[in-house]
Amino acid sequence: MFIDAHAHLDRSEDKLESALEQINQNRILTMSNSMDLPSYKQNLEIGKRCDLVLPTFGIHPWNAPEYADQLENLEDTVEKTPIIGEIGLDYHSAEYAFQFPAQRKVFEFFLEAAKEQNKIVNLHTRGAEKEVLVLLKEYEIQRAIIHWYSGPLDILDKLVDTGAYFTIGVEVLDSEHIKTIGQVLPAERLLTETDNPGGQMWVKGILGMPSMIEDVIQALAQVRNTTEQVIIQTVEANFVRLIQDDPRLSEINAKFFKKMVNNT
Repeated sequence: MFIDAHAHLDRSEDKLESALEQINQNRILTMSNSMDLPSYKQNLEIGKRCDLVLPTFGIHPWNAPEYADQLENLEDTVEKTPIIGEIGLDYHSAEYAFQFPAQRKVFEFFLEAAKEQNKIVNLHTRGAEKEVLVLLKEYEIQRAIIHWYSGPLDILDKLVDTGAYFTIGVEVLDSEHIKTIGQVLPAERLLTETDNPGGQMWVKGILGMPSMIEDVIQALAQVRNTTEQVIIQTVEANFVRLIQDDPRLSEINAKFFKKMVNNT
């Protein structure tokens, strides 16, 4: 069983049918993160068409300024989503520093909700790794998925100490830094992702598809000096551990998750 713990199927446009076909054929459990309210509505509709797609709601840091002054309007949607994501901070470009206060306000709103509702969060941390670390501790977040971590290794170690899981994606095929992260990350914190369709577009300028998860697994097996099957089994076991006691996730697809738990 393949696990794609971070994707954006709502952005697949005319490739959506092909993407869903690949997900079904290859049995890829896909967490389809949202960046705003409209994308969550799209992901909910996609989830109705494929029981391997898990739609999640969040406000991406790039969209935070649009929502920073109307957070009360998000409360019902946050309550309904089984997992919160994609949320976080993006301090990579000083050009957008005027957005940083809104990003933090929105991020803290979601962290408070995650703490109160005991929900998994799927996080964007680019350029703000240290601040995310501080906030995860402050809000006592117990279950976090750090998406496409590319920051310093010392902060990586401290995030590992919080109990966070980390997705390794398509950049592991090309980046020595990501390969290093994929190598040193503790096995029990490893997850995989494609960030499709945008991940491969960002790295190589081509539209990403769900089947890229197999290339990610192959690359991880090489950098960790193990087999693809070991990577698949490790990631599946980690995902089961992450979600198995969460009644919201069990209710979404009880039969599927039960099968996963029984296979570990």
